[in-house]
Amino acid sequence: MDIRDVIRQFEEIMAATAFAEGGEFDTAREILNERRKVLLVLTGMESDMKAGRYAVNLCKRIGAGLEILYITNDASKKTSLNVYLKELETKGIEYRIAERENSLKEDIKRFTDKEKNVHFVVVDSQDLEIDSEIDEKKRLEEWERLKCPLVLVSGLART
Repeated sequence: MDIRDVIRQFEEIMAATAFAEGGEFDTAREILNERRKVLLVLTGMESDMKAGRYAVNLCKRIGAGLEILYITNDASKKTSLNVYLKELETKGIEYRIAERENSLKEDIKRFTDKEKNVHFVVVDSQDLEIDSEIDEKKRLEEWERLKCPLVLVSGLART
């Protein structure tokens, strides 16, 4: 946890205190009990940036923080991640990043099981690598067990 997280938590506690002092106990409980998050899954592909923009807009609309799950084992793709993170910083968007090298589905499920306040998972639809209608149906059934909505963003066509 870095200093920005501590400051954000302190601000939330102070806001909840102000609502409680004003008699708005339900609002105070909501502030303390719910810190909304959007999980953005990046794999280092160019098409991820469309999903990234969608996730940022979603965070702004619902007042959520951005969690980034970066899944790749190719260090050369990290430059696109660094460009995206600089863009987030210039826009003043707070984020946390977790890097993984395992499978997309396993890492997303593990992350959402651990982090209870994830409201949406945003991923580029091409990162799911669905090859046929039969494969698509089987994979979609597996994703139905996810504890929050999976938002598929259609990115650039891969060649």
